[in-house]
Amino acid sequence: MSLLTIHHATKRYGSHLVLQDAGLELTAGEAHALLGENGAGKSTLIKILAGVVSADRLELLLRDNPIAIHNTADAFRHGLRFIHQELMVVPQLSVAENLFLQQPYPKRLGLVNWRKLNTQAREMLAELGIQHIAPEQKMARLSTGDKMLVKIAASLLGDGNTTASVYVLDEPTAALSATETETLFRLINTLKARGCAILYVSHRLEEIFKLCERVTVMRDGKTIVTKAIRETSSSELIQFMTGRDLKQIYPARVKSYSKKVLLSVKKLITSFLKDIQFDLHEGEILGLAGLAGSGQSEVLRALMGADVVQDSDVTLSGKLFKLTSPTSTWAQGLALVPAERRTQGLVLTHHVSHNVALPHLHHLSYAGVFQNKPSQKRLAELMAQKVGLKARGVFQKVRELSGGNQQKVVFARAMAMSPRVLLLDEPTRGVDVGAKVDIYNLIRQVSHDGTGILLASSDLGELLGLCDRILILKHGGQVALIENADLSQADLLTLCYNEGITA
Repeated sequence: MSLLTIHHATKRYGSHLVLQDAGLELTAGEAHALLGENGAGKSTLIKILAGVVSADRLELLLRDNPIAIHNTADAFRHGLRFIHQELMVVPQLSVAENLFLQQPYPKRLGLVNWRKLNTQAREMLAELGIQHIAPEQKMARLSTGDKMLVKIAASLLGDGNTTASVYVLDEPTAALSATETETLFRLINTLKARGCAILYVSHRLEEIFKLCERVTVMRDGKTIVTKAIRETSSSELIQFMTGRDLKQIYPARVKSYSKKVLLSVKKLITSFLKDIQFDLHEGEILGLAGLAGSGQSEVLRALMGADVVQDSDVTLSGKLFKLTSPTSTWAQGLALVPAERRTQGLVLTHHVSHNVALPHLHHLSYAGVFQNKPSQKRLAELMAQKVGLKARGVFQKVRELSGGNQQKVVFARAMAMSPRVLLLDEPTRGVDVGAKVDIYNLIRQVSHDGTGILLASSDLGELLGLCDRILILKHGGQVALIENADLSQADLLTLCYNEGITA
């Protein structure tokens, strides 16, 4: 049964046509993937459905009846719900309070009946199979995945008068662990069983094949194709998205890495990490793998001087390496691409040039005091060209760029002063497949130039496609350091789960 049908979606900003006669059909009880590179028109289409942006032309049918969406209230009234990766919750309030924000709280004698509120919240969560979240708990203390579950549960409640029938999930797993993702998928399957339609937007193709029944691909503002998942493949979808055949997503190593040790970690201990030990060679890409929370990011943060190190024995090219502060680490030749670019890596309201220059201002100033803006501009332009940045210029605000281009700005900053060691934490999180290929080529080129790379990723294909060796972590300790030779994703995942392996 067709639940929501979109015909002739068209939107122009000035002379730029961002949507051109796009169409989509969502069916009850189905998860429908929406794919496309950044700039393909997905976000504009979603904003039109949400009532945030007005279309120049649009025909909408809900259960075969024409409807109009002029604002967010219209979208809500028609049963459309939108779940974004940047969750809008009130962290200071409890789970129960967040659940019932759009409904009057139960009262007794004119006061909030907290016992009844918490009981209703617990029943609502249990109905969705969510047993591990306490209604009294503050939202701020929940993991990102649990916040996502509460947000979806709240959208089910609505305003008490409107029944949700269409859920639009935009990159919902971008910051979730594997366990949290599985929980989310179970909830989505519950919604499908209730007859809801799910529009699922993600750059992670493995999720699409696991969760969705059909897929629509957009490119350059147009609907390119809609296919049943069982009738397509990852390579075909990539070709639809990019307009080109990407047979080799991960560039092959054409130059062996050096046997010369660049970074030697004989001891690395923090409040969480337990005596990490490894050598990184010149030009080597060493992967950090493990289940979520095993210590991958903590290793990079410790080496960057961002976390307090209790004990260490680290040398860089045979010389003692001091883990005192990020400023000191940058000066000694290490650079970091953090896992969360928007909160940890960028000043979104500033332009590209300033973001690239931030850790290097002492090199780009007069007498170490006054900014040398011409030098900053030249460096930013050089690095923008090197990373393949697509922007109007280096004085464009970073917040105006796509996710993939924002990530390229972070790479440009990290590579600006030719670091000896590059620390990469989830380097392709939340970017489209075209930008991923650009970043993979960049990583490979940097390694060929002799830079040592530590790569932490939850994407097992990424680790296997790029890394020479892989260090496997569990509960803050290392359990294995293995050569990446003929490993499968199943092999790597088995090692991540196996507690019996010793390094």
